[in-house]
Order: sequence, then C-alpha cells, then structure tokens
Amino acid sequence: MDIEQDIVIVGAGISGLTASLALHSYGLRSLVLESSECLRTTGYALTLWPNAWRALDAVGVGDHLRQNSVPFRGIQVGSVDTGFPTGELAFEQNKYGKHECRRVRRKGLLEALEKELPQGTIWYSSKVVSIEESGHSKLVQLADGCVIRTKVVIGCDGVNSVVAKWLGLPTPISAGRSSIRGFAEYPAGHFFKPNFYIYFGGGVRFGFVPCDDKSINWFCNFNLSNATWHQNMSEEPVKLKAFVLSKIVNIPREVSDIVQRTEVGSISCAELKMRLPWDILLRDIAKSSICVAGDALHPMTPDLGQGGCSALEDGVILARCIGESFLKIPRKDVGDGKEDVDPKVVAFKKGVENYAKERRWRSFSLIAAAYAIGFVQASENKFICFLREKFLSMLTVAAVLKMADFDCGNLDIYRQFS
Repeated sequence: MDIEQDIVIVGAGISGLTASLALHSYGLRSLVLESSECLRTTGYALTLWPNAWRALDAVGVGDHLRQNSVPFRGIQVGSVDTGFPTGELAFEQNKYGKHECRRVRRKGLLEALEKELPQGTIWYSSKVVSIEESGHSKLVQLADGCVIRTKVVIGCDGVNSVVAKWLGLPTPISAGRSSIRGFAEYPAGHFFKPNFYIYFGGGVRFGFVPCDDKSINWFCNFNLSNATWHQNMSEEPVKLKAFVLSKIVNIPREVSDIVQRTEVGSISCAELKMRLPWDILLRDIAKSSICVAGDALHPMTPDLGQGGCSALEDGVILARCIGESFLKIPRKDVGDGKEDVDPKVVAFKKGVENYAKERRWRSFSLIAAAYAIGFVQASENKFICFLREKFLSMLTVAAVLKMADFDCGNLDIYRQFS
C-alpha cells in the first residue's frame, strides 16, 4: 500500500505529539508513526520547568495539566557525604526570577496531547525501516511493506533514531554514569512538602520528588566506576536497592526510608546516554526537509531535568518555523501545480532549515550544561568536592534554573487550508 502525506512524524513521544498538535494550529495535518501498539507511557512522572509550561500553554493543554498537579515550592540541596543541607532556593521569590515547576505523570501528559489531535493522526504498530529520497519527495518504508510518500520527515524516535542515522548523526555514547529510579507509595500519606530534594557527592546524585500526597519518585545517578556489576544491574532490582542504600547511609533516615519502602518491582536502571555536543554543531541536524527533535536530536544526562521539557520546546518551535514559512505562500499558489517545484516543498524546506538554525545552539547548550552539572555534583575529586561544599552546589542549582527559563514563543491563530 502506498499513500501520500505532506508531513510525517516518526515517534509518538513528547516531541512528536507536541509537533503534530502545534502544526495542527496552522492547519497543517501530519501523520505520526508509532512503532508500539499504543502510547509509550512507561516511566512514572516528569518534572516540568517553566519552559515546558510555556510550550504546553502554546499548544493549549497547560491549564488542563495544571489541574492535576501541585506546584513545587523550591529546591532543597544536601550532601550525600555528610547528610547536612547545603542550600535552599524558593521558586516563588529568588534572585533568578519566579519559576513554575510541577510534577506531571508521563501518561497524563501524552494522553492530554493525543486527545487534542484529529482522529487518525497516529498510526500505531508502524515501524519505520528505511527512508529514501525520490525527487522532491521522501519515501518512508514501514516494516509491514507500506510506503508513505511525503515532503517532510520529522524524527522524534528517541536515542536510537532511524531518522538521526539517515542524517548521519553519530550514535549517542555512554555518559559514564547510570541511573536507578524508583517509585515509593505511602497509602496513609507522606509528610514531605512539595519540593525538589537533591543530595550529591561521592560519585552519587540522589534526589526525590513527591508526585502527590501518597507517592514519591526517586533517582540515584552514579558513576559506573562505583559499581563493577553495572552490566547486569537492570535485571537485579534487589541488588539495585541495596546499592542505593549503601550510598546514602549518611542522609536523614526519613529520606533513606523512601528507598527502603520501595517495592523491587518499582525499581529500574538504565545507563545514561548522550550525544557529543559538538556533533550538534558540526553535523547535519536537518537536511532536505528531514530533521530530528527530542531525544533523537539532543539525548542528554538527566542532571538538568530538561529531557521532556526541551522536547516540548522542539515541537513548538519546529511547528512554528514550518507554519510561518507555509503562511508566506500566496494562497493561490498552494497546490496549483503550475510551478516545477511545489511551493509547499520550498516552504517546508525553509521552515525545517530555520528550525535547525534556531535549535542548534540551544541543543548544544543543554547537552553541555547537563553533563557539566552532573560532573560537578557527582565528582569524587577532592578539590571539586571542597569547592562544591563551599559554593558550587548552589551554583549548579542556579544553572538548572537559568536553563529552564526559556520561552519557545507562541503559535499563530489557527488557519485552515483546503
């Protein structure tokens, strides 16, 4: 079966659904190809910073998600080595400005985006196996034999992106760290205030965030040199739990109790991957109306908490660049077939190029900043540890807030094209 569609998005994750919804606000229909049988809602929740909420407001789902989330009051920072607090920063009033930060369940976020899309936008069980160029068109081959002829291909297909591979982007590398994550439930309720709590030092970065009054997400990022068994860790949750507890023996007991009460079935581990930041500057992130967004563009360590947030940014900015370029086509020229090259092809190409220009340095900065912050916070170097205990801990927190204070802009009023 062969079909035609102007814009194809590979991957129904955060960036893919956001881009599709944002494009719809310009009257541009897209087809989203998802390899799984349904929405990929694995993972517990995401911390969404100001840049994420601006993007969600731009696509019209921000207020809905706010109704089911509680705003965080601030960040509390402590030392893994001593257990003592090293700083605190309120989101409502600080020298870095006011910051809206909330915890949202990944499932709720994806469903909110999907709900606003026209029926039939997402094709599930649609795995892309190859992409070829045919004149001004792209041929997207699916595993079931279907071929989709399209003008634009947007890769939102994660770290192991087929689209990124087509563009020639190198495979993401190991960041030299792994992350253990858990979900603890408190049927009778917990007493932790709605803050972001983080402890770091000694090769470990441990933190937790209340999801609601009865559940808490926690994470433990660690240098691989601290665990000789890391290659098999994902299959041994009991060992993961014991490892985390051994690394946080000095922090307050009520905090370590979060890990202690976590069921082994709610613990997972994954090695952290990242794209070398200079690959973003030196390689093609867009070519011939084909581009990447989200983790396909800028996989990074989680130390900024910007994975999902920046994916939302990507989706809005990509749609705006394409949409604004499309709006500049005289209405009479859209699909008239009089030109050798369809005006839409030219407009889409220009839009994708503008997107690449706008996101290149931002993506570079996100990857580099995330790695640098993680390196400082988890370093075992004695000199860095000394500086961290004195003043670097709060400077790294300030960097997190600075990177989160980004505005992706608004989308134009909906305009329907025939």
